[in-house]
Amino acid sequence: MERDGVERLLAEAGADSRRLRHALSLLCDGQWWTQPDLVRQTATARRTIEALLRELPLEREGDKLRVPLIDTPAYQDLLALAPPPEDPVAHLLPHYTHVLDRLTALVAGAPRARHVLDHVSATPETVLRRALLLGARFWLPRARLLCVGDHDLTSLAVKLVHPETDVTVVDVDERILAYIDAQGLGVRTRWADLRLGLPASARDHDLALTDPPYTPEGVGLFVARALEGLKDDGRVLLAYGASERTPMLAFKVQQALTDLNLVYEAVHPDFNRYHGAEAIGSAADLYVLRPTTKTRPAVTSRLSRQATAIYTQGPQAVESTRSAPATPGGAASEALTGFAPDLLVGEWPKELGRPRAKLSTWLSKPHATAPDRVAVALPPGLESALPRVLLATRASHVRVAGDALPPLPEVLSGLYEVSVTNGALDAVRLPQPDGDAATVLRKILDNGHAKLANTWREALVAVARAQGTTLTKNEARTLIREAAPWSDDLTPLEAPLHRLSALPDAVTTTVKALTTTT
Repeated sequence: MERDGVERLLAEAGADSRRLRHALSLLCDGQWWTQPDLVRQTATARRTIEALLRELPLEREGDKLRVPLIDTPAYQDLLALAPPPEDPVAHLLPHYTHVLDRLTALVAGAPRARHVLDHVSATPETVLRRALLLGARFWLPRARLLCVGDHDLTSLAVKLVHPETDVTVVDVDERILAYIDAQGLGVRTRWADLRLGLPASARDHDLALTDPPYTPEGVGLFVARALEGLKDDGRVLLAYGASERTPMLAFKVQQALTDLNLVYEAVHPDFNRYHGAEAIGSAADLYVLRPTTKTRPAVTSRLSRQATAIYTQGPQAVESTRSAPATPGGAASEALTGFAPDLLVGEWPKELGRPRAKLSTWLSKPHATAPDRVAVALPPGLESALPRVLLATRASHVRVAGDALPPLPEVLSGLYEVSVTNGALDAVRLPQPDGDAATVLRKILDNGHAKLANTWREALVAVARAQGTTLTKNEARTLIREAAPWSDDLTPLEAPLHRLSALPDAVTTTVKALTTTT
C-alpha cells in the first residue's frame, strides 16, 4: 500500500503531528466517520483533515468514510491516539444527564444561527460543561453572571444547574432574547449592540462569560464590554479558538487581550466544541481572565476607538469594503434634502458644519440641548438600533439615513408617524394621546433613558390623582410587578422588542386595576 503522502504530511507536522495521527487512528479503527465528526473529535482544522483524506484509500457510505480494514495494517506504525486535554468537570457529567437532555432540546429548538453575527452553535455538552465549570471554580449562590452574547444558551444551562445564580444576558439578536425569556428560568435579558454600549443595568457583576466573533476586533470589544460589566475583582470566561494553521491570528487576538492588561488565570484547551466552525477544528479554548488595576483605563482606551466592523462575514466583516460610514459625501447631502436638523447623530461629513453627537452617546444619555429636529446616520449592520435611536429623543422630527432599515415595532406607532423621504426614514412625533392607558404608555416611551418601572409608577400615580383617588407608590409598584415582573431596573432603550411589544397590554392591565386598588 502506497503511503508516501501520509508520511509526508506527518513529517511536515513534526512534533505537532499527534492530531493527524489521532485522525488516522480513528479512520483505521473500522468505524464510519463523517468529516465534521472527525474534525470535532480531533479538534483539527478542516483543511488539515482534508489534506489527510486526500492521501488515504477510503471507502464511503453516504457522507461517512473510513480506511478499508484490508488497508489498515499498512498504517499501524503511524497511529497514535491524542487523548483530549484533561476535562476539569468530566467527573460531574454523569450526575447531570437530565440537564443534558433538557439542554439538547433547548439547543435544537433555538433560533437558527445568523452568519452575519458569526453564530456557530456550541454542543449541548459544551454548554453544560461551562455551567459545571463555573460552579466548580466559583461560589455561585447569589453570584451575578453576565453573558455577553448568548446564542449558545449558556445562561439557561447555568440556571438549570445553579438556579440560585443571578444571570443577565445582553445580546443584539432579538430572537435569542425572546427565546431565553420564553423558557421561564428567570434569566434577565437586555438588548445591546456592544459597538454602541453596554446597558447601565448590566453592570456590577461577579462573573462574565462570552463567546465572541473570532476576530481581534470582536474579541477585544466583547471582552472590554464584559470587563465594563464586572466588579473590580470579577473574572471573564472567554471562548476563543483558532486553527493550528493560523498562529498569527491567535497571536493578534491574544495581543488584544494583552492590551487590556489582563491576567491569564487558566486556559482550558479545546474545552468548547461546536456544530460547525470546522476551519478551527470545531473547537475553542476556554480562557479564565482576571482584571488588574491597569485594566479599567485600558478598557476606556479600547472602547474610545471602537470601529463597527468586528465580524468575519456580512456587511460588518473586518475585511468588508462596506465598513465605511453609511452616508458619506453626496449620499448624506441627499438624505438631508429639505431637512434642516438642529443636531447630526453618527458619522456625517464634516463640511455640514452642524452640532453633532456620537451614536453611542445618543443612546447612552439624553442630549443636553433637547434638539427639535435630528438627523441620524445608521451604518450598515446597526439597523437593529433603529427603535432605540427613536426612543432616545423627544424631538418632533427625526430623519434616519441608512441601508435596509427595518420596519418599526407596533408599539412605536402611537409615538411616531413614519414615512420615507429621499431614501431616508422620517419619524414625526405624534400629539399626546387621549385615554389613561395611552397616556401612561406615552409617558414611558417619552422617557427612553429613564427606568421604565419608575416612569410607569409615577404615571399611574398621576392618573389616579386625576381620577380623584389616591394611589401610593408602593401600591403602584405592586401593580406593575404583577403585570410586568420583568420591568424592574431597565430602561425602554435596554428592553428587548418582545418586552416593549408587551407594554401596551401590561399598561392597560395596571390602569384597569386602579379602580379596585383605590
